[in-house]
Amino acid sequence: MFDNRIYIKEAEKQIGETVTLAGWVSRTRDLKKIRFIVLRDRTGEIQVVVKSNSDMFGLNLGREDVISVTGKAVQSNVANAGVEFHPDSIEVVNKSEQPLPVDILENKKSDLDTRLNYRFLDFRSPTSNAIFTVQNTLVTSFREYLSHNGYMEFTPPCIIGSASEGGADLFAIPYFDKQAFLAQSPQLYKQMCAISFEKVFTITPIWRAEKFNTPTHLNEVRQMDIEQAFSNDETVMGVLEGVLTHMLETAKEKAPEQLELLEREITIPELPLRRVTYTEAIELLQGEGETIMWGDDFTKTQERLLTELVGKEAFFLKDWPGAQKAFYAMPYNKENEADAKYLEETYGNVEIGDKIVRAFDCLYAGIEISSGTMRIHLPELLAERIKYKGLNPDNFEYYIGAFRYGAPPHAGWSIGMERITMTVTGQDNIRECCMFPRDRDRLVP
Repeated sequence: MFDNRIYIKEAEKQIGETVTLAGWVSRTRDLKKIRFIVLRDRTGEIQVVVKSNSDMFGLNLGREDVISVTGKAVQSNVANAGVEFHPDSIEVVNKSEQPLPVDILENKKSDLDTRLNYRFLDFRSPTSNAIFTVQNTLVTSFREYLSHNGYMEFTPPCIIGSASEGGADLFAIPYFDKQAFLAQSPQLYKQMCAISFEKVFTITPIWRAEKFNTPTHLNEVRQMDIEQAFSNDETVMGVLEGVLTHMLETAKEKAPEQLELLEREITIPELPLRRVTYTEAIELLQGEGETIMWGDDFTKTQERLLTELVGKEAFFLKDWPGAQKAFYAMPYNKENEADAKYLEETYGNVEIGDKIVRAFDCLYAGIEISSGTMRIHLPELLAERIKYKGLNPDNFEYYIGAFRYGAPPHAGWSIGMERITMTVTGQDNIRECCMFPRDRDRLVP
């Protein structure tokens, strides 16, 4: 049935040739002697013109019926695309129930919960289609950039035996006669890979049992991570700059129609991105009358305000308090000459090295899209920091042991796939940017 089928965009270039199209009926419009059927496939729409003297004029077609149409594309001064389709035959492949449960034409946009309940239909709406086309471009360009720069892709396990980063925000699951957990991060595994393969990346789902119900949080998200050996935090911040600009440039180049539909104009940040220390950020916010103390995390409102104060679309927040970051974040060593010099030049003293770690966040368009650290590669120091976090090093021996056999210094970061999609496409709710969101209330579809 579809052996000779071509896409609409191809048909528009083959004027006068007999071809077969297939897709969904987007809408129909009847005049006295002509019926217009707007046919849609993954490449676009075309107007199929059926005259009243044709047997096809009497077809009973509803929105989202699947049809196959054989005929010719012809030039038209009336059709928006300058091309319309004159059919020789129309076959109804499958009928759609009417009325549709969601308005995919978005004349009167359905509420988010209803659209998520019928996500397979919502994907066909112009806005959802544009969002996930942009997301696909971002993910593809992420993989492309790193593959072309010598990074190996790996796939971490999603079932783990203990907390990846400590804390209690894990989903426990039965695993034969043991208890296991859904992975809250690929962190430990990407480090294990980096200390052998040197440069690795992954795109993987992770789960966090946080009881948030906000527009920026989900309980299952996809992370896009890198890890590389013989590197520190500054090294991988440089990599992140390159990845981010490549992703934005590619989206701008390959998804211009979708970005226009979403009313988004992407500005490519100038490199290098500005580095702002956590301490500077606290002082900036306090100067604006914000109630925040050194050691606090930033709210989403404060992140947006910081973006305004810094005056950059994208920038790094670095040198975070150790209490705010995971146990594997490398602390500054004030006994080290290079670290001591940096602490003295940046903060005027070296004592702050006891409080901060080599960690950073990347803010883009007022939202944190990525975080990373230089990791601890020294087993004794790692065990010490695990204790500092109130955890038992014995529960992490399989992890600590990985660094007992010649582990080089290494660093890495993670980008939230849905989070960066949200910023690039200008959505207010992260659920718009996840095909099948999982939160406290949603387990289907």
